Amino acid sequence: MRLDLNKLRNLSFFTAGLLLFTACTDLEETVIDGVEFEVANTEYAVSNANPADLLASAYTAMRGPYQDQARLFCLDEHSTDAVVGPTRGGDWDDNGVWRQLHTQTYAPDHGFNRDTWNDIFSAINQANFVLGANPSPQQEAEARFLRALHYYHVIDLWGSAPIREIGSDPNAAAPVLSRSEATAWVIDELNEILTNLPATTDATIANKNAAHWLLAKMYLNKAVFNAENPAGPYNFDNGDMDMVIQHVDAISNVSLAGDYWDNFLPENTQTSSEIIFVSENVGGIASGNVRSRWFMGQHYNQTPSGWNGFTTLAEYYDKFDPNDERILKWFPEITAKNGYNVGFQIGQQYGPGGPGVGEALKDRPGNPLVFTKELTLITGGTTLETAGIRGVKYVPDNESGDNVDNDFVIARYGEALLMKAEALARKGELSTAQTIVQGFKNESSTSLNSVDDLLDVRARELWWEGWRRNDRVRFGKFLSPVQLKEYESDPKYILFPIPAAALANPNITQNPGY
Repeated sequence: MRLDLNKLRNLSFFTAGLLLFTACTDLEETVIDGVEFEVANTEYAVSNANPADLLASAYTAMRGPYQDQARLFCLDEHSTDAVVGPTRGGDWDDNGVWRQLHTQTYAPDHGFNRDTWNDIFSAINQANFVLGANPSPQQEAEARFLRALHYYHVIDLWGSAPIREIGSDPNAAAPVLSRSEATAWVIDELNEILTNLPATTDATIANKNAAHWLLAKMYLNKAVFNAENPAGPYNFDNGDMDMVIQHVDAISNVSLAGDYWDNFLPENTQTSSEIIFVSENVGGIASGNVRSRWFMGQHYNQTPSGWNGFTTLAEYYDKFDPNDERILKWFPEITAKNGYNVGFQIGQQYGPGGPGVGEALKDRPGNPLVFTKELTLITGGTTLETAGIRGVKYVPDNESGDNVDNDFVIARYGEALLMKAEALARKGELSTAQTIVQGFKNESSTSLNSVDDLLDVRARELWWEGWRRNDRVRFGKFLSPVQLKEYESDPKYILFPIPAAALANPNITQNPGY
């Protein structure tokens, strides 16, 4: 959101690089970090390149995998009880890719799995370009943080991780670290760069707080990442939990936002006191697809016209008090222009002005636009366009056109505190963990009887923020039946398959069962 003229000038540099990448890489055929990697002609070292320009491109490269609804979001949320993309007649079928995620029946040829891998490794490559261009110590530290963040997702989603040495031939097969080796490597990387990262609360750049947050996340998930069987059992070491607590406690000069929705406003990095790190957008000029977080579920006849796609599930919605402000918040300016509340939407929907003022909307066949809990994977009949509870996670930016101003939140202090609470609970310190949880305004009466109670706490606080799959894996619930998947899944689905084309790298082995 911060208007940085240097970054704006650097957009032309990134665009040129993106055109080169598009020209050289056929996403239908080639997956990055196979042997057909062709982003650079020679080595990562880039002659006559300004490392500041390259670093700006590395930040910009985050927008694709983190903000788009068909990248990390769909792998991390659609595969759980939080989100589903039902087929609505001829809409949203897409050869079943959305249903396959929710029913955990994805295969190595799944398009969004492949594209997410591509985008993550493209972002890794952008960070590596910085490291090959004689950066300053801070520039190097920022690029290494970005790379470590991307590798966290590689480890979490796919397990093993291709990791190239700077200066190596990008057309050669990348060496591959096992899941546990890659986990240790990321932790070492973060510890090595802490000194050179800036001590700032500017969430648009990699900083010490962000590194402490990511270290806490690595230690919290270390039992999962190091498990002999990806499906568990997981043995959470008290020493690792102590490291989670230590790194959360090291986060400074941030606090829980006074209003939950401060985190998701168009000007969120100015209004929120708890945001640690974002993927930056510049309203009216350049942004990723964060606006999908309100377009993807809204009906065609709402304002603005949405995509009538994704919904949450009744069993997820029912984890909340219906009046919880995290899922029911009325902003007068949004009601006036859009007609709706932010959060989850259920019941009759209205045009600009909202209930009592705006028009009671209808769907395209003329039925009342009443969003319902009742939902099937393939909808039809009179509920074709109305089935499912819709979500608006970010407060719509009605002023900036297609390039909206909301920065996409990757790390915030509320999530860090919940990691600390979980670490304490796993050590048996439930009362201390409960005190942390009750410090959240919307959880002030929550009691913890076991560590498992924190799974629902995280569901409520972090809905649609990209952590649901990771949480359900860590709590041993990912494979369990959910509302539209009434069976225990095969344990192989804990990890996503390595995309088929990536197996051109002889060092990569497909995950078991695929």
